Amino acid sequence: MESYVYGYARVSTRQQDLARQLDLLKKYNCNEVLTEKMTGTKADRPQLNRLKDKLRPGDVVVVESFSRLGRSTKDLIELVSYFEEKHVKLNSIKESFDTSTPQGRLMMTVFQAFSQFERDLIVKRTKEGLKSARARGRKGGRPKVNSRDINRAVNLYRSEQYSVKEIVEMTGISRATLYRYLNQELVIS
Repeated sequence: MESYVYGYARVSTRQQDLARQLDLLKKYNCNEVLTEKMTGTKADRPQLNRLKDKLRPGDVVVVESFSRLGRSTKDLIELVSYFEEKHVKLNSIKESFDTSTPQGRLMMTVFQAFSQFERDLIVKRTKEGLKSARARGRKGGRPKVNSRDINRAVNLYRSEQYSVKEIVEMTGISRATLYRYLNQELVIS
């Protein structure tokens, strides 16, 4: 099966021009180029999502630079890892990064190591924060709910005289708690 070459170009604002990126991508004989005019800080980028849906093992994604692809270092690492898992090669022109070369595969390994390192640090910090909070007497989790307030809220709801918003204001329990107890059909006595 022959690989398909996709180009991806993005600029941050509608006023910016994609021409420079498109000229660079032409040199790579892309079968299809997907373009976007939106800030890279948006998590939901429709054309990038469309590109991800189209990719098949052996395909190639070419970008002018990593800054056009990822929103942050973490996002970029996740995208590069996603491409690797899909057996899709990535070529970033500006950074001379090509996962079909030994140097590119080495960089992939480094990216993945940093990604794992970052995940491990987050887990460690979370555990340390929980331990510190417990030492100060904080327990975490959902706040305790008074069974009298829950019964009252459920009864008010069943009376069909009040809106959920009014019930929440009168009883002090959250909307989610009310629905959870209604769905369970459980009234604590």
